[in-house]
Amino acid sequence: MDASRGSNKKPHVVLDVLGPTVEFLVLPSESAAGYCIMKGTIPPGVSVPLHSHPGDESFFLLSGRLQALDQRKDGFKWINMNAGDFRHVASEVRHAWKNESDEPAVAIIVTTPRLGRFFQEVGRPVAPDASPQAPSPADVQRFAEVAARYHHWLASPEENAAVPDLSA
Repeated sequence: MDASRGSNKKPHVVLDVLGPTVEFLVLPSESAAGYCIMKGTIPPGVSVPLHSHPGDESFFLLSGRLQALDQRKDGFKWINMNAGDFRHVASEVRHAWKNESDEPAVAIIVTTPRLGRFFQEVGRPVAPDASPQAPSPADVQRFAEVAARYHHWLASPEENAAVPDLSA
């Protein structure tokens, strides 16, 4: 690998994924090592509903505060995360995120190229400083169809409502 690639300053596309955004730092097609790296941002007041998927994800929170839903044998529990915290989510583990703070939560995400391609397919290009827009019913339907093709599990509205404080 060319050492000069470590200071890559080329502009990256920012993708809106139903509210949160991802920006690829290492594209799924760029890594011979089998990973992709993204900068993910969850705006204030935005949640990522309960879901699971094949492929591990690791999150290092750079700035902001966030709550991560932890699946346990006896149910679910919200875990507070602050800047500097790390969280690993194993393949097929149900998880969710919410940002109840007044500032964006920004994380580095390391995951599989397959999950990176999923984000490329479902994301909508936006300006890096764009305000979050509510997804349309067509956006949500398209997301669900692509998620099914990638073998992702998405909680139903009833299952999300059963998670303490997820619908709040």
